[in-house]
Amino acid sequence: MIVVVDGIRYHLEVSGEGFPLILLHGFTGDWSTWTSFFDKWGSHSRLIVPDIIGHGETESPEELGLYQIESMANSLNTILEKTGVDQVDLLGYSMGGRLALTFALLFPNRVRKLILESASPGLKTESEREVRRMNDAKLANFIVDKGLKSFVDYWEDISLFQTMKRLPASVKNKIREQRLMNSPLGLKNSLLGMGTGSQPSWWKQLDQLSCDVLLLTGSEDQKFCRIAEEMAVRLKKATWMVVENSGHAIHVEEPEKFGTIVSDFLSNQ
Repeated sequence: MIVVVDGIRYHLEVSGEGFPLILLHGFTGDWSTWTSFFDKWGSHSRLIVPDIIGHGETESPEELGLYQIESMANSLNTILEKTGVDQVDLLGYSMGGRLALTFALLFPNRVRKLILESASPGLKTESEREVRRMNDAKLANFIVDKGLKSFVDYWEDISLFQTMKRLPASVKNKIREQRLMNSPLGLKNSLLGMGTGSQPSWWKQLDQLSCDVLLLTGSEDQKFCRIAEEMAVRLKKATWMVVENSGHAIHVEEPEKFGTIVSDFLSNQ
């Protein structure tokens, strides 16, 4: 399905029956991140699975402002209006988790339940954000100067994804092929516009969320375990679960556990 918002063509897949569940992929990902869960989750939820701006089959415009995380949250709201959806459950991974949290804070009446996989509310101080913006700008230039293949080589080797090296070669190859299908301009602008240094810090707003929130982290992703632990204290209705034998990408590394945890959380009234 194609939905046009502000002149940008957004691609989304829709599958399953039940209460709507939006699935938001991470940086360099696309909608296909979630295909292995379509049968399981589609049995209880109507899955709405977009490619975030700059990724997959959604367009990659040059205008940087369209990539700002609040702008993308507004676009997501318009997509829901155009598809006749009122309230949703929302699951986001990493960058998609930051977008999901942003959406929940900007449109709290639209979100029934929120699931954040390996996600953060952003960086607390302006000095931290400035350092991150500089680093993201270097990565953005890397994509332009060295090309997408060299960037993906680098991205696969960062410490955050070391546990994914244990995955079968077939799984790793599939993820790599998908990453290489992305637009270099789209990834560059996503880093500059939607990076952790560019988004607002939502730490002080966490206590405003009244919906049920599930925080999921992998036991071997210590950085995001620390973040989730602090988030759980600040959120009103949070459950934090740590998935053993997993790093940052739990849905890829431990898909059966992940799928069951999500289904159980959504079915709990």
